[in-house]
Amino acid sequence: MVPFYSSECVELGRKKMKGLKEKENEKEERYTQWKSLLPTLYDWFANHNLVWPSLSCRWGPQVEQATYKNRHRLYLSEQTDGSVSNTLVIANCEVVKPRVAAAEHISQFNEEARSPFVRKFKTILHPGEVNRIRELPQNSKIVATHTDSPKVLIWNVETQPNRHAVLDASTSRPDLVLTGHKDNAEFALAMCHTEPFVLSGGKDKCVVLWSVHDHITTLAAEAGSNIKQGSEVGGNSEKAAEGPSIGPRGIYKGHADTVEDVQFCPSSAQEFCSVGDDSCLIFWDARVGPTPVVKVDKAHDGDLHCVDWNSHDINFILTGSADNTVHMFDRRNLTKGRVRSPVYKFEGHDAAVLCVQWNPDKSSVFGSAAEDGMLNIWDHHKVGKTSDSAGPKAPNTPPGLFFRHAGHRDRIVDFHWNASEPWTIVSVSDDCESSGGGGTLQIWRMIDLIYRPEEEVLAELDTLKSHIFGCNS
Repeated sequence: MVPFYSSECVELGRKKMKGLKEKENEKEERYTQWKSLLPTLYDWFANHNLVWPSLSCRWGPQVEQATYKNRHRLYLSEQTDGSVSNTLVIANCEVVKPRVAAAEHISQFNEEARSPFVRKFKTILHPGEVNRIRELPQNSKIVATHTDSPKVLIWNVETQPNRHAVLDASTSRPDLVLTGHKDNAEFALAMCHTEPFVLSGGKDKCVVLWSVHDHITTLAAEAGSNIKQGSEVGGNSEKAAEGPSIGPRGIYKGHADTVEDVQFCPSSAQEFCSVGDDSCLIFWDARVGPTPVVKVDKAHDGDLHCVDWNSHDINFILTGSADNTVHMFDRRNLTKGRVRSPVYKFEGHDAAVLCVQWNPDKSSVFGSAAEDGMLNIWDHHKVGKTSDSAGPKAPNTPPGLFFRHAGHRDRIVDFHWNASEPWTIVSVSDDCESSGGGGTLQIWRMIDLIYRPEEEVLAELDTLKSHIFGCNS
């Protein structure tokens, strides 16, 4: 039988195709415009094409200083098609110092090439996909990874041997396995600023807390002997492949759906928060017990994907959602019987927000990345200020938004500020939908004239003007 399609269905299909084409043309036009402004807006930029998609990128420690650039460790993941193992990659990344790179050098890059500033240092063959990477603040050589299982894996990336992703290769052996989830825990992962504590959330609707101290003596004993050999051992013995394990210090229940992200209070190992697909933001205190201290119902009009806690002012918390917005909450307004609405709603994305993070250098600044391929930089101190609406800028710019990174052509799944290289960001996009390929890793820093105090910038520009006129005369 020949299928029958009504004229309405055909017209609807045409409109849909036309809309998709227009959206693609708009995205390409935006990228072209961004590329033309690259040497004007950026102090440093590097573009690194990835063979496989990556869902997480994090800065490791600084390992070398030179006259014009510094070398850093960079952690990222590779999500393969199954023909070879998924990997946790430790790379060396050269970061050029401020006001060193020439404008023509910044603008000249090949979208399909690997950057000479990013080179693999070591590869760990990961048992399962690497969905999230988090480093331990007290020792950034220790990282935790989330995979497609209920377990959290701990790795000492310095002592782990370098492995090659070849067919049928056995996976690397983690230094420690954290157990406690009853269902897969894929994305919600955090490390504590004050203690070697790990926090996780998963599909079991639970938040789980561990202390690496509970097994630190065994780790120290094995670091010099068993780990180096054991990491090469294959999967013949499940126990040997997984490594030593510990159970949780606490399991916290209060969400009605999957927990998507968790975060410690920067000044406390006992206080933390979580967000989930139930649209709730929940605050916990391990000293009080396993039930919520404060629960903000309907924190957004959609699933919550991400949360971050301000390290400069612990009263402020950011949340990002599938409703395309970022909300800022003041926890002083969340106590029993008081206002539970956000201090401000930031609306500048056209798709779900996947990652939010406060700037480590300036307390009022934060970034947000989304499925629309944009990484927005905001300053909440500018909201409501006269200066926020003054001066040349694009029409209808959302309050607080002062920079938009449009270098990615598909959804940005993760980004991370570099704490030791002020205002330097690494960001990664999953480019499968737009190109059918892997991903794009970018390391970038906006020119400091954009974020420095206005009076400083004007004084410097005035000096430059006098210098230029002097040269011409």
